[in-house]
Order: sequence, then C-alpha cells, then structure tokens
Amino acid sequence: MSEKWYPILDDETCIECGACFNKCTHEVYKLDGNKPVVVYPNGCVEGCHGCGNLCPVGAIKYSGDTTGLITLGNLSSCEGGGSGCCGSSGCC
Repeated sequence: MSEKWYPILDDETCIECGACFNKCTHEVYKLDGNKPVVVYPNGCVEGCHGCGNLCPVGAIKYSGDTTGLITLGNLSSCEGGGSGCCGSSGCC
C-alpha cells in the first residue's frame, strides 16, 4: 500500500456512477449517498490506475503520478498489456 500514491476525485467532473467504488477492493472509497469519497488513501496500491481506467469521464487523477498517463474510461497506456496491480493479469 502507498502513502504517496492515491486517487484524487474531481467533484465537478464526477457523474457519481460508482465505478471506482465498485472496482477498488482496498476500501479506498466509501459512498456518501451516490458520491464516491476517498476515505483511505493509504489503501491504494502504488501505480494502480484501476479506478481511473474505469471512470467514464476521467474524473480521477493520482497524487504521486509522474507517468503522464491520462485515463478516460478504457483509454490508457495499458492497451497492449501491462502488469496489473491487485494481483490481476493485465491492467487493473
């Protein structure tokens, strides 16, 4: 788990679809009504873009991210393979 890598939600862009909350198995998020809120940033796995890859509007950025990766829905540098965090094959 990481203290320097965690998701930051853009409240103005977020459409409250819950994809990030449903994806993350590390309890980084909780729902406040339908709105996802980062409550346990240290639970995020360094380098994981799992929730950002699923966000249909690109409302998730990461503190500590120096990759320049822009995630929007399924568009990411993970195309063509990559190692997944969370023990998954492929990208998160």
